[in-house]
Amino acid sequence: MQSLDQAYGAMQAGDASAGLRFYRLLADATLFLLLEREAEGERVDPRVFDLPDGPVLLAYDSEERLAVFGQGPQSGAGLPYAALPGRLIAQQMLGQGLSLGLNFGTGAASEVLLPPEALRWLCEMLEAAPVEVEATPVQFFAPKGLPEALSDALTFTLGGAAGLARAALLSGVRYSDGRLGHMLAVIDAAPGAEEALARALSEALVFSGLEAGELDVTFLSSGDAAVVELARVAIVFEVPELVAQAAVERAAPGMDGKPPRLR
Repeated sequence: MQSLDQAYGAMQAGDASAGLRFYRLLADATLFLLLEREAEGERVDPRVFDLPDGPVLLAYDSEERLAVFGQGPQSGAGLPYAALPGRLIAQQMLGQGLSLGLNFGTGAASEVLLPPEALRWLCEMLEAAPVEVEATPVQFFAPKGLPEALSDALTFTLGGAAGLARAALLSGVRYSDGRLGHMLAVIDAAPGAEEALARALSEALVFSGLEAGELDVTFLSSGDAAVVELARVAIVFEVPELVAQAAVERAAPGMDGKPPRLR
């Protein structure tokens, strides 16, 4: 069973945090969007299905599931598609009155129709931006009382940040003004990666269900004196090393780093 299946199943069973987890996974997943015809350069023409509930686009969380749909009596084989991040699909569908049919025709546990209001809510969640503040920590201690959903969200986010940092340390903190909180120190961030990491971690906070301000993010180098003290009490989140991959001669639409434009 795939992650989206598990999260959607848990959400249907009444797990409140699973709903946030499902949408977080949906935003970061590579979805295979069904097209009307093969992509032309950076422009793609999604296939629109007029259903009783309104116009619907279809997307699948694996090529195998798209192939299952393609075996239907009216679908044919060799369906054209664009492989795109779920967040990009949602953002480009925004305001058009379109619903997204996820894994339609496959019998998957995550086979669901996401109406326009669900996609709008997802886009609003993705707009969360970190706020820069200044504070001086005077004491670090072991983190307490943080929900498992935050640990899951940080593991998921940092696990997808290969090569952008060495590790991240999560601890409790007391600041010089007496304020208590929690701090995530990202160690040895790659040059130019701090803004992207801060935004990704801000999203992780939003999708964990915590209120803004319950987690501060800072960037340190491994040579900073505070890192030694942090390491004694913090929870460590590893960031994978970047693994070089052979170049692909022809990438599928949406997989070459150039976001396509939906017609």
